[in-house]
Amino acid sequence: MRIAWGITGAGHYLKETFDAFVEFKKSHKDRVEITSFVSRAAEEVTRVYGLFGCLQAVSPGRYMEEIILESQQGWSYPKTGRFSRGIYDALFISPTTSNTVAKIACGIADTLITNAAAHAAKAGITVFVVPVDIAGAVTSSVPYFIDRDLCNECGECTSVCPSGAIDEQVDYLRCSGCGLCVNVCEYGAIKGGTVNLVVREVDRKNVELLKQLDGIVVLEDPTALKQALWAKL
Repeated sequence: MRIAWGITGAGHYLKETFDAFVEFKKSHKDRVEITSFVSRAAEEVTRVYGLFGCLQAVSPGRYMEEIILESQQGWSYPKTGRFSRGIYDALFISPTTSNTVAKIACGIADTLITNAAAHAAKAGITVFVVPVDIAGAVTSSVPYFIDRDLCNECGECTSVCPSGAIDEQVDYLRCSGCGLCVNVCEYGAIKGGTVNLVVREVDRKNVELLKQLDGIVVLEDPTALKQALWAKL
C-alpha cells in the first residue's frame, strides 16, 4: 500500500501526528510505502519542535518513500503529478492549518499540499484532512521560549546552541529544537508550554465547507487519524 502524508506549518497536533505515522510505519514497514510532502512552513516548524529528523523513520528515502520538500520543488510541484497517475491509495494531510483548509475548500491549489490535494481528488484518491481549527477552543503546544523574568543572562544557553539561535529570545528560523538550552539553564528560564486559542468563525465555516466536498474526509483529531490509517489496511 502506498500512502502520501502532507504536513503543513501547524504546531497543534504535530507531535501526535508524527507518533501515529512512526508507529504505523514501524508496525507495517513491509506492507506500506509512505511519501512525506512537507510544506515550506512545515519544514521550519518540524525543525523547531525537534521532529524533522523523525521523518526518515516514516519515509526512508527510496522511491515512493521520499521526503519531498516544498522548498525544493519549484512552482509547478512536479512530484504531485504522481496523484494523477493513481499510484497512491490515500492522502493524509495532518496537521492542517486553517490557511490550507480554506484553500482546499475554495479549490485553490497554489502550494505543494493544496496541489497534492487537488490532484488526488481529481484522480479519485481519498484525501483525509485533520484541521487544527474545527470549532470552540483549542489548547496548542508552543516551541521553546525564554522567560525573561527568570533569565539571569548567564549565557550558558547561547554557548551550547549549535544553531546560534539564541539571543534575547529564540530565533525560530534557526532553532533545531534540540533542547540543549533547556538542559543547561539552571534557572528554568527556557521552556515550552501550551496556549489556549479560540477558533475563528471563518475557520469553522471553512471546515464545514470542506466536509461537503467529494473525496474529502475530515478527521476530528490524531486519534481518528490513527484509526483511519489502520483501516486502510
